[in-house]
Amino acid sequence: MIEGKIVGSSLELFRNAKKIAAFGGSDLFKVGKGSNDFSMSHGSFKIKEKISEKKSLEVKAVEDEGGTFALKLDEGEIKVEIDGDLVRFTPVGLEGYNRLWFSYPATPFESVYGAGEIFSEFNLRGKKVNVWVAEHINALQVAKKLLKQVVGIKNTKRKQAFKKYETYFAQPTFVSSQKYFFHSFSTARHEFDFSNKDFHVVKFDSVAPFVMGYGDSFEEVVGLLSDVLGRQPVLPDWVYDGHILGVQGGTDKMMELYQKAVNAGVKVCGIWIQDWEGRRVTAVGKQLFWNWEWDKDYYPNLDEKIKELNAKGVRVLGYCNPFLAVEKPLYQEATKKGYCVKDKEGKDYYVKITTFPAAMIDLTNPEAYDWYKEIIKKNMIGLGLSGWMADFGEYLPTDCVLFSGEDPELVHNTWPVRWAKLNREAVEECDKLGEIMFFTRAGFSGTQKYSTMMWNGDNHVDFSIDFGLPSVIPAMLSLTCSGFGLSHSDVGGYTTFFNLKRSEELYMRWNEMNAFSPLMRGHEGLNPDLNAQFDASEEVLRHGAKMSAIHARIKSYLKDAVEYNNKVGVGVIRPLFFYYDEKEAYDEAYEYMLARDVLVAPVLEAGAKKREVYLPNDKWIHLESGKVYGGGRFEVDAPVGEPPVFLRANADENVRKLFENIFSEVRV
Repeated sequence: MIEGKIVGSSLELFRNAKKIAAFGGSDLFKVGKGSNDFSMSHGSFKIKEKISEKKSLEVKAVEDEGGTFALKLDEGEIKVEIDGDLVRFTPVGLEGYNRLWFSYPATPFESVYGAGEIFSEFNLRGKKVNVWVAEHINALQVAKKLLKQVVGIKNTKRKQAFKKYETYFAQPTFVSSQKYFFHSFSTARHEFDFSNKDFHVVKFDSVAPFVMGYGDSFEEVVGLLSDVLGRQPVLPDWVYDGHILGVQGGTDKMMELYQKAVNAGVKVCGIWIQDWEGRRVTAVGKQLFWNWEWDKDYYPNLDEKIKELNAKGVRVLGYCNPFLAVEKPLYQEATKKGYCVKDKEGKDYYVKITTFPAAMIDLTNPEAYDWYKEIIKKNMIGLGLSGWMADFGEYLPTDCVLFSGEDPELVHNTWPVRWAKLNREAVEECDKLGEIMFFTRAGFSGTQKYSTMMWNGDNHVDFSIDFGLPSVIPAMLSLTCSGFGLSHSDVGGYTTFFNLKRSEELYMRWNEMNAFSPLMRGHEGLNPDLNAQFDASEEVLRHGAKMSAIHARIKSYLKDAVEYNNKVGVGVIRPLFFYYDEKEAYDEAYEYMLARDVLVAPVLEAGAKKREVYLPNDKWIHLESGKVYGGGRFEVDAPVGEPPVFLRANADENVRKLFENIFSEVRV
């Protein structure tokens, strides 16, 4: 098997290429033909695959072609090219196939991470991963959970079978504990099989190039990956100055809630009004009318209020997505001009969203793309919005007809990339990059270079390990390992039904976690009336004031981390194993490093007053008590308002001054 990095001289690469060939023999590469049958419901997919042909291709020889090597197969070849610490693989002469399998040697104790955004696991070793962009949470999962809770079954630590999970952000990338990454350039579906102790298998639903990158540290590895995929710009300065309130209900309600927060001492840097374009009430909750025009009846004088709030240092944010409400004027214009995705009969393809249908703008149509971009520039940026949630991107059906004539199966995964690109261009064409931040839910390879921020989607308003508060931690960590370094979650979660509703305790614990993250933003949730909000009680208001003040206090630390991500490609939320070569660090999914010097261990259980934490072999200052710990496992006090957060004792002096005594010195 390969030893060390595949870098250096041509002779070194040649020798390693021969080792790959010796490992693989007739199992290194396989090709075949197959077809997929996709069935989509509310963005969730059932996929049935039929393989009609599959055969091994033996490596007959490894030929040096002057810096580029060729793995000569008994049919076709794989070109292998060194590019610094990257090794690029390009299949040649295999155009008659649409399936490719690549096997790569593994070690028995190796760990693997990435594949986009994975909520239920962090270390993927032993798992089989379906890389296909989809809705993360479907109605059947919620229904089963609610039914169990009704009959008294409530197990927040229960996980569904991994094969049942889907994700908004899927990407054919993984990072190994052996300090290398793999990334495929195919836009098709992939399957990663990490279940064998001796090798990993990647199945491509197309024949396409791929790349592997090698480093001496994990920062080098993810930095190389970001060289391939792109990096996010730095965030606007205002986003660090406190909490972005998630409110809705019209102009008067917005201002009333803003004033209530300010009067309670909450540091407010933004107000996010997702219903700026109007609201519809459905069977599942208070949802939005997807017509991207200011609803002047619902939000009278909004333009003036935005200016008034901006003068106080408070920004206003909105919402948009790539759908159009079929009852509204923008859809009538779009359908008349032929701007919507079509079905096979040439009609606009309506996609069911919860309880209502919606049409999709065809992002492969240049005229439609530009038309939609102008709507954002005029109706959102022109109104004065300083950001927005750029929602969705997962729902492109594989049986639709696109303007470009492209195969929807090969376009599906790229849809969120195109959507992020459209938003980014709108911001840049208005010369507002650095002032405006938009945050996306869905993603695929390339979203990294267009989106300014990810958020972790529609999490449940509970402590469940698979969909609730705990799940966003492995999600953020896996995004970092997939080359996307800026992510956050809705404070308090989103998905709310019947007896699945947000408690005050959950809201406060989530707020604690987000205070130690790149962005602190609330959400009223799918059914706000069932959820505890930022003003649920005097205790919640006091807690919110303290956490927003803490977030604002660490602004300089967060800004430095965001700039580091922009320059180097290393995310703000980082796994412990990036810096500590310990078994526990490779397995830890529910603690994270906030940049290099701060370890955060959010409280993950209802009613908890303590939490067991794992601390790597270093010296750590417990921020609440000031007690110094070495490495090991410890139970620490963690009452509401005092989450377990630790500072590396040998951090830079300025960082130590910023964080030490933070819980006692921040007063509200």
